[in-house]
Amino acid sequence: MLWTASQVFRRFSTSSHYYQNKLKLAIIGQSVFGQEVYSNLRKHGHKVVGVFTVPDKDGKADPLAVAAEKDGTPVFKFPRWRVKGKPIPEVVEAYKAVGAELNVLPFCSQFIPMNIIDQPKHGSIIYHPSILPLHRGASAINWTLIHGDKKAGFTVFWADDGLDTGPILLQRECSVEPNDTVDTLYNRFLFPEGIKAMVESVQLIADGKAPRIPQPEEGASYEGIQKKSNAKIDLAQPAEVIHNWIRGHDKVPGAWIVINGQSVSLYGSSMFGGSVPTGQLLEIDGAVQPGLVTKNGLILHGTDGKALLVKNLQFEDGKMIPASKYFSSGESSSVELSDDEMKMAEEIRKIWKGILSNIPAIEDTTDFFKAGAASMDVIRLVEEVKQKCAGVQLQNEDVYMATTFQDFIQMFVRKLRGEDQEEELVIDYVTKEVNNMIVKMPYQCFINGRFEDAENGKTYDTINPTDGSVICKVSYATVGDVDRAVAAAKEAYDNGPWGRMNPRDRGSLLYRLADLMEEHQEELATIESIDSGAVYTLALKTHVGMSIQTFRYFAGWCDKIQGKTIPINQARPNRNLTFTKKEPLGVCAIVIPWNYPLMMLAWKSAACLAAGNTLVLKPAQVTPLTALKFAELSVKAGIPKGVINILPGSGGMVGQRLSEHPHIRKLGFTGSTPIGKQIMKSCALSNLKKVSLELGGKSPLIIFSDCDMDKAVRMGMSSVYFNKGENCIAAGRLFVEESIHDEFVSRVVEEIKKMKIGDPLDRSTDHGPQNHKAHLDKLLEYCDIGVKEGATLVYGGRQVDRPGFFMEPTVFIDVEDHMFIAKEESFGPVMVVSKFQDGDVDGVLQRANDTEYGLASGVFTRDINKAMYVSDQLEAGTVFVNTYNKTDVASPFGGFKQSGFGKDLGEDALMEYLKTKAVTVEY
Repeated sequence: MLWTASQVFRRFSTSSHYYQNKLKLAIIGQSVFGQEVYSNLRKHGHKVVGVFTVPDKDGKADPLAVAAEKDGTPVFKFPRWRVKGKPIPEVVEAYKAVGAELNVLPFCSQFIPMNIIDQPKHGSIIYHPSILPLHRGASAINWTLIHGDKKAGFTVFWADDGLDTGPILLQRECSVEPNDTVDTLYNRFLFPEGIKAMVESVQLIADGKAPRIPQPEEGASYEGIQKKSNAKIDLAQPAEVIHNWIRGHDKVPGAWIVINGQSVSLYGSSMFGGSVPTGQLLEIDGAVQPGLVTKNGLILHGTDGKALLVKNLQFEDGKMIPASKYFSSGESSSVELSDDEMKMAEEIRKIWKGILSNIPAIEDTTDFFKAGAASMDVIRLVEEVKQKCAGVQLQNEDVYMATTFQDFIQMFVRKLRGEDQEEELVIDYVTKEVNNMIVKMPYQCFINGRFEDAENGKTYDTINPTDGSVICKVSYATVGDVDRAVAAAKEAYDNGPWGRMNPRDRGSLLYRLADLMEEHQEELATIESIDSGAVYTLALKTHVGMSIQTFRYFAGWCDKIQGKTIPINQARPNRNLTFTKKEPLGVCAIVIPWNYPLMMLAWKSAACLAAGNTLVLKPAQVTPLTALKFAELSVKAGIPKGVINILPGSGGMVGQRLSEHPHIRKLGFTGSTPIGKQIMKSCALSNLKKVSLELGGKSPLIIFSDCDMDKAVRMGMSSVYFNKGENCIAAGRLFVEESIHDEFVSRVVEEIKKMKIGDPLDRSTDHGPQNHKAHLDKLLEYCDIGVKEGATLVYGGRQVDRPGFFMEPTVFIDVEDHMFIAKEESFGPVMVVSKFQDGDVDGVLQRANDTEYGLASGVFTRDINKAMYVSDQLEAGTVFVNTYNKTDVASPFGGFKQSGFGKDLGEDALMEYLKTKAVTVEY
């Protein structure tokens, strides 16, 4: 039945942009929510004939009253509507006089008599922040969290004589994130979507399309307002139950425990998934084991062995401190203010006075809340101070932790001086002495600015392909870890500093990140080499070097993202201005392959971050280590927590959940075509998220007889054997003109014999091990198929007789078009050569394009006309002429056909992570 109401709304909302019917409305209620509902109803053409709200408190009018009085709407401030259960006649008459056709109650703390509820032609509608009939009563959001509900939402219902029991008009729901609080749930969904729903409900009524669906009694519940005395935490429960109890009481009334005979309220709870750091034990009444005060906060343990982290503590006198400072809470060192800081303090004193207009003066001991301030005043204070003092990072939480004026100024000055930075990142490294240096490698999931174990503690081995040894154990992320990482990225995007940051400042952070990568380039290249098998010199120049260039390139784009103005037909006699804006998409997922672990990370994430998005990245399961090292450097660069999240693990679990997650708006993937198809399907079925795919290839390289033979041999070998053939744009098939075919092959084999195969950390090595054993086995099978189908194996095709996953560079000739190795990608050091008749340009082009792939291609010839003709005809996203593998950060990269769509690198890549909004103004 609830589904029916939702469908009615969908038909309405998608079928008309103009509201044809209008109503006369009475708004009964209060708060900023009531103000926004009032303002939006007026914007949509409805006439508000009266606003009925609460009396002024301490000389300050409710926000709804302020907005209505400004508009000239009649405002009534009745302290009550009835006395001893009976309506007050004067109040009733004043209400009737406005002639409302519908009562709208967005948020109302007063009891409204039924003769008022039923008076209008259309009756009354009420907003309630739960999915009725669940959680009837005044604390619905709190109980949603306390009970650990997986879904939250709201209901707009028809008022009746029961308590939240009236027929349902419409409902909306959202997922509850693992660490949601009342505030985050309200700000993310219940507030903005609730405003829209109230406006939509009124229009449904005006159009005669509003349903009245009786509430079922099955599943109904009622919970009253929690009192402080009832909010004590039962610590003899599982950790998640304790966490839900704390967050359900945050900020009011505050869940509490007893420490040393004193009640202490806990705020800012989150589930703790990492290895337990060092700290100081704290005895807590009723706890299954002592708490632990750490640098990150207070860790509490549940009966199930799991833990939660509490950020802030509040004592009986109202003072709030970071939980990490519990044992030093008695220590206070005042900051001595400079002359400029004294002037700034007096400016802030004026801001306090403007908010606390009910008191004669702001003294140093004035307490913000005891002087009458409410939660809305906190927001105003924070925003006014930030407006006056550009650049200071001030949060609502800071006001609750420094409630007196003198404490607030001390806190403010410390932030202004940069003395109030977050605690240093705690990393449990794996260290190895290798390549004449000590490398320090993080191995845990990186979520919300912290390294932590996977939710279930599971790990897996990452292997050095040079000798098959275990480098270290790495966290094996779960679906729960994905959800936590996405929640962190969404919070960082919606409410963190990243989205509000000046684009030039965002660019500065990315430049700083590139600088740190350059400072650590030898360490990064060493890690890349032992984890992926890349030859160290190549890792240093390409894997790491191009990654640094990529971040610098996109850092420069941050303040150059622009829309444009568009001339349109004017709506005479008025005029119009139409312009477009480029906006970030939100939370993006990035799934990268194992052949260039760091470079593929850079190609996608640099553009994503420059556009202003946040991200969750899954490195390949077999090569996670440079991505995790990159996460460490991102923190040192000052990238805010939650902006970057890295989850090592399996594609089937982590990658699949990312493609299905409803809060991810874009997924960038590099990998195989079959997996790309599955990802695209999951992205479409989940929430139609934007997708870019760089998939398989079978890139043709055409070598004509008029080429520079020395260059063709050198570049032809590079096109196949570069990075051990583990190269997405590798030339999967070489077409060599018949008259030079034998010479070309002979010279290639001669050069292969000179190649040094061995330890990738040896500076003289040309050819390192394949990435992992399963891939080596696949390559050997590929060569066996080629031989069985009749191709001639000229060289190689075997595993090298030494430890590790080494394969000989391989050459096949006499490869016919129907053969398996002519059609399928090897992704390894296998040169597949076919000859074509002298002068048959169109014939070889037809053969080159006879593939479902279209990632890259190449041509070698001294004839510029032939080169341009061939480049026009080749069906590939990149065409190399007399060169190969020449990619650049400014040049777009991506394929055609089943090699995917979307671009990495260049301005085109930036557009993959932006959306275009058109705005038309009439004046």
